[in-house]
Amino acid sequence: MKETKIISKSLEDTYNVAKLFLSNLKPKSLPRGGALRGSQAAVVLLEGDLGGGKTTFTQALARELGVKNYLTSPTFVLMKSYKISPEVTERLRLSVKNLIHIDAYRLNSGADLLNLGWAELVANPAHLIVLEWPEKVADLFDGLEHKIKFKFIDEQKREIIL
Repeated sequence: MKETKIISKSLEDTYNVAKLFLSNLKPKSLPRGGALRGSQAAVVLLEGDLGGGKTTFTQALARELGVKNYLTSPTFVLMKSYKISPEVTERLRLSVKNLIHIDAYRLNSGADLLNLGWAELVANPAHLIVLEWPEKVADLFDGLEHKIKFKFIDEQKREIIL
């Protein structure tokens, strides 16, 4: 997908960006982070300002994926996992079965994420991993991940770059 810059002026705009992203989601070939070869999880890195809309975007993805739980940022628990129904993955033509939401804000390096089982998570092609604050663990990435950038403009507007 060619880089696309969108100004979101509402939650509904952000939900539409999530729909657009999912409609263009294609697994990228790896190795990722020097780990394993073969089929792997789709990894989405959410970069941007505090209050830029990263968690809101993840909530929108979850809604589009049919997740019934209310999604909050896992800042203190670091990671949350949500099941995606087979009906939704079939409708969206995705092979993912789990949405994994990680907030790396409190981590110091990729080693911290590896200690949380990163290699196993990324090795599973049934996972869609959404990671906030990827700069905290940047040493794990090789540029094959999907990147989305967020910028706080004002209380109602966010710039989202897919």
